[in-house]
Amino acid sequence: MLCMCPIHIVIEIWRYLTNYVVTIASKYPFWNRTGGADHFLAACHDWAPSETRQAMKNSIRALCNADVSEGFQLGKDVSLPEIYIRSARNPLRDLGGMPANERPTLAFFAGKIHGRLRPILLKHWEGKDPDMKIFGPMLPGVDRKMIYIHHMKTSKYCICPRGFEVNSPRVVESMYYECVPVIVSDNFVPPFFEVLNWEAFAVIVAEEDVPRLKEILVSIPEEKYLSLQKGVRMVQQHFLWHSSPVKYDLFNMILHSIWFNRLHQIGT
Repeated sequence: MLCMCPIHIVIEIWRYLTNYVVTIASKYPFWNRTGGADHFLAACHDWAPSETRQAMKNSIRALCNADVSEGFQLGKDVSLPEIYIRSARNPLRDLGGMPANERPTLAFFAGKIHGRLRPILLKHWEGKDPDMKIFGPMLPGVDRKMIYIHHMKTSKYCICPRGFEVNSPRVVESMYYECVPVIVSDNFVPPFFEVLNWEAFAVIVAEEDVPRLKEILVSIPEEKYLSLQKGVRMVQQHFLWHSSPVKYDLFNMILHSIWFNRLHQIGT
């Protein structure tokens, strides 16, 4: 979520965090032992990279805004998936989608038009091609969520363009509904890249190539698409929340990334 906070509030957040770190360092020996390298924080705030850059510069930062152009450090920081849980009691509700041969739509996107990229996406594709179901915000109504989910369940590719920042919950939503994610977000570090080969289950498109989006997708051979969709189904387990953590699920994958990056720091 974008913070529309006045700059003085952002500064206060930074000061609060700095004072908190000073308090921890003065009270407990663990922080000073490694300068905070044995600690981590998790933050999905858009401005988290800048707010934590100084106060927790040695710590592992698990960030949704995993943008290398804004200070995300490969080998130290962790990319957090953005997830929209529709039901806390049943986080796996509506999981799954149509088989690969029963997905008539080539590509789908619907969402708010914020950031610099999404207006370009709509300019080139909204209402321009029946194979490309590209919309702005879906009309409000009781069935809006179900229509959105239906499109994801029946599309081959789900477009995941950046908004104000690099990440989008559509990346994980695509996997929930077994739609191959098409990530259009320069400088984005995808979650769990330390162990997952994203090229095996996702398509990465440069922001400047939005006008060529259909050309790029149509050029992917059917055999390759089937392999990508199979890859989505295979890695889906790693992006699922459960009421209680399950082996290899999202909770455990996040902890693994934190452990992996800490081990990487010790070994260098």
